[in-house]
Amino acid sequence: MTAAAASLLLAAGCAGRPEMPILEQTGSRSALETAARLGKLLPADVLLVGEQHDAAEHHRIEQHIVSSLATQGLLAAVALEMAEVGVSTAKLKPSSTEEQARKALKWDDKAWPWQDYGPAVMTAVRAGVPVLGANLPTDQMQASVNDSKLDHQLPGPALKAQQQAIRIGHCNLLPESQITPMTRVQIARDITMADTIHQLVFPGKTVLLLAGNGHADRRLGVPQHLRADLKAKSIHLRAGQGQGQGTDTADAFDSVWTTPALPDTDHCAKLQAQLPAATR
Repeated sequence: MTAAAASLLLAAGCAGRPEMPILEQTGSRSALETAARLGKLLPADVLLVGEQHDAAEHHRIEQHIVSSLATQGLLAAVALEMAEVGVSTAKLKPSSTEEQARKALKWDDKAWPWQDYGPAVMTAVRAGVPVLGANLPTDQMQASVNDSKLDHQLPGPALKAQQQAIRIGHCNLLPESQITPMTRVQIARDITMADTIHQLVFPGKTVLLLAGNGHADRRLGVPQHLRADLKAKSIHLRAGQGQGQGTDTADAFDSVWTTPALPDTDHCAKLQAQLPAATR
């Protein structure tokens, strides 16, 4: 997408935008707390929010963030890991239905339950703010697997850390031969999200990215691929004090927001059952 196209997209998203949008999530204690914490990170050209995908509280916080930025007139656009590049709600009216929004975003409800992400998406739609897919298209993943140039897109130590994150994130169940290809895909996804953000930057406003916490990591993820002139802030939404993959060093995020721990779940057993026998 060219800069001109991005400007048209943003203009389309602003068309008919109410000066003070009526948002569903206003006045609650958690919303006010989120707004106060958010204020400490602003102004920012880009705000990256890294969630734990199965944490319901993280989805509520994301809606509060969308609401707070939109109400202040600061939200340029919402970019999503949960939808592929090329889809957008920019042509929708603020009165559009959830079904229209899902159709515009070509939403994959099996991968990303709409009940989790719909509230944040619709809060932006109601405010006349465009929501866009930012993830690498599925049909480009194989090309990324074979693209050795991606091995040079991170500094050496960061590349090794990203590879280790892939190992740990897959419970050390993957054969070593799959680590480099999967790391390339992860880096390609981060680059795609960064490129999407670049096309949406708007003076005096904030582009919001909602993604998994690894993508928001300043050392390894999307921030590594953002232009140096952009002021970017990264939030880690962390469920419980001890949950995570060692990403909470001081340089990984600008702010860590801790939410209640989730019930214990053996994700590794579930993953092992899903993996083909040949990969074990």
